[in-house]
Amino acid sequence: MKILLLGNAGQLGWELQRTLQPLGNVVSVDYPEVNMADAASIRRTVQEHNPEAIVNATAYTSVDNAESEPDLADAINGTGPGVLAEEARKINAVLVHFSTDYVFDGKKGTPYLETDLPRPLNVYGKSKLAGEQAIQSIDVKYLIFRTAWVYTLRTISGSTGRESFVSKVLGWARKNETLRIVNDQISNPTWARMLAETTSLILARAGIDFHPWLSERKGLYHLAGEGFTSRYEWAKEILVLDPYPHEQITKELLPAATADFPTPAKRPLFSAMDCTKFNNTFGLQLPEWTFALALALKEFS
Repeated sequence: MKILLLGNAGQLGWELQRTLQPLGNVVSVDYPEVNMADAASIRRTVQEHNPEAIVNATAYTSVDNAESEPDLADAINGTGPGVLAEEARKINAVLVHFSTDYVFDGKKGTPYLETDLPRPLNVYGKSKLAGEQAIQSIDVKYLIFRTAWVYTLRTISGSTGRESFVSKVLGWARKNETLRIVNDQISNPTWARMLAETTSLILARAGIDFHPWLSERKGLYHLAGEGFTSRYEWAKEILVLDPYPHEQITKELLPAATADFPTPAKRPLFSAMDCTKFNNTFGLQLPEWTFALALALKEFS
């Protein structure tokens, strides 16, 4: 299988570049080799490599900056995936795309199903929902995975490199005696490694003649760490599992409200997702979030 991976410099893309390798010839590109805000650049990249599968790990991920750059966010997250789907249809390639729990408004109070109506609260969520809808409007074999609170501990280089919540908490704990973390934002922490490995396993299960297998399973799925928690409880677990606890100077971890930290973009408070549809369809399941976090932190001990 020839696979075109878009966005290999990001958290998820970095892991996918490694987990996809056993499946065949993986071509990895990122900005400026491909500009997801430029339809011509996207079409040129797909036509040049002519892959059998396209895995799109690119995204405009700065939730707050999207409020002041809505056109750029919509071009990358909304229009770009639709262009990819059009090109995938032309060459009969499968498209794997990642979306977000931020398509929901967080008011349901229980984990969201794929059948729940999206109501994004911010520009980022609206742009990601537009990308989902653009793909779904085209007759192409696609898998859209909505995920949540993706993290890695690896320092990512390049223009898309950002610290994850886990690495931030570890850094804060080495600089501050008191940490205040919001306890009213709740979702599914997801280790990028597990998300990448599971994505690769799905393509592996599809086999060489993957079209019939994927045609039966194409669609939108929730795929995130099993279980859900608040950012406060997540931070507490991070500090407990810190492989170098002697480096911490934090003596107090305090819960706070989202309202205590005003940001340009409004966040959903309860955006946890139910992944039962994915688990039943593919016979796979991401580990419980505390177990995955322990594995991730142990790797860097």
